[in-house]
Amino acid sequence: MANFSKSTVPQFSVDVYQNEFLPEGGRDVSAIVTVTATGGGTSGHRLYGTAGAGTAGVVIMVDCSGSMDYPSTKMRGAREATAAAVDTLRDGTSFAVVAGTHVAKEVYPGDGRLAVADARTRAEAKEALRRLSAGGGTAIGTWLRLADRLLSSAELTIRHGILLTDGRNEHESPEELRAALDVCAGRFTCDARGVGTDWEVKEVTGIASALLGTADIVADPSALAADFTAMMEQAMGKGVADVALRLWTPVGVEIAYVKQVAPTVEDLTGRRTEAGPRAGDYPTGSWGDESRDYHVSVRVPRAAVGQEMLAARVSLIAPDPAGGDPRPLSQGLVRAVWTDDLAMSTSINPQVAHYTGQAELADVIQQGLDARKSGDHDGATAKLGRAVQLAAASGNADTAKLLSKVVDVVDAATGTVRLKAKVADADEMTLETRSTKTVRVKR
Repeated sequence: MANFSKSTVPQFSVDVYQNEFLPEGGRDVSAIVTVTATGGGTSGHRLYGTAGAGTAGVVIMVDCSGSMDYPSTKMRGAREATAAAVDTLRDGTSFAVVAGTHVAKEVYPGDGRLAVADARTRAEAKEALRRLSAGGGTAIGTWLRLADRLLSSAELTIRHGILLTDGRNEHESPEELRAALDVCAGRFTCDARGVGTDWEVKEVTGIASALLGTADIVADPSALAADFTAMMEQAMGKGVADVALRLWTPVGVEIAYVKQVAPTVEDLTGRRTEAGPRAGDYPTGSWGDESRDYHVSVRVPRAAVGQEMLAARVSLIAPDPAGGDPRPLSQGLVRAVWTDDLAMSTSINPQVAHYTGQAELADVIQQGLDARKSGDHDGATAKLGRAVQLAAASGNADTAKLLSKVVDVVDAATGTVRLKAKVADADEMTLETRSTKTVRVKR
């Protein structure tokens, strides 16, 4: 492993876990790439920009549609949560609050600009929040476009959004929302939350996925303030933005897929942008002090026993603040070695096996819930039973607990389950929203 980080930038490291041995003629190579960043959220480095050091901006988008008044605790909870998030802003952070209905309106500071957080502006923002009221429809694409304009109005390194909704995006077409996401992708990250149980899970998770943020359900409005505080604290910890996973492959090597597999499953394969001969960049968003795992799968040319090759070079790339070429932060190598030792070539790396199971777990939960909604009880039982089996085998206790709210578990080891006759909407939506959350492999 080579590390190109310097003391003036956040420190990144790349570790590669794989079984590099293939049988004669074997072609498929998989590796888990663990990326760890340290010092990015707390070191105060100005080269790449540390949140709270005058280079970070956050826009909070609050659903103010008419349904937020039913019950009224939702609107009250949204006001309190936004106030708590504003209180969490570090001095020097640029911010704004947007009220979202079928149109997007600036709540604070207004005039198409961002405020700079200090005691005065935080107090003014919280006073403005008291005037928020519910009324109108829901057109989330307009909220995102306004957030993008506001975040683009200042010289910022870290751009982040927080979006809260309680209903379906009924006042614009799916194509309009998709177009807005396409415009905003790569320009800012966004965490999305659904409050109550009347919103569409795939809309909220789709927003977070497109904008490389997190998604979750807050079924009880009284829990919004704690959730918003935690989200803002995490946003304030980001120290470097627009980091890309760069994959270089030799002639003849094909890329099967590139996925983030921890802390959540996110397929990045289709987000590749070309970065020179045989190289492509996959976006990873903003980083603080954290570690993430990626599953890289490539197909190499056939070769004879005794041959070996570099299958891929994985690098972490960040923009140069001076406008030059992107800078490499760290790199790791994926290898292929052909052997006639059957034990070596058939052994599955524990990290690869673990995350292959976690990705399957996310898929079968979604398939099982979709089957349940369509009335396919046999299909739902089979898929959710497989999910129970995978969750138990991998030690994913949180997902196992969520599954137990939807099925009665007869035997977790074999995946034998029965669908529950009645399932609370909040329990089903929580399972669906959190289905892509994974547990780290035990090393």
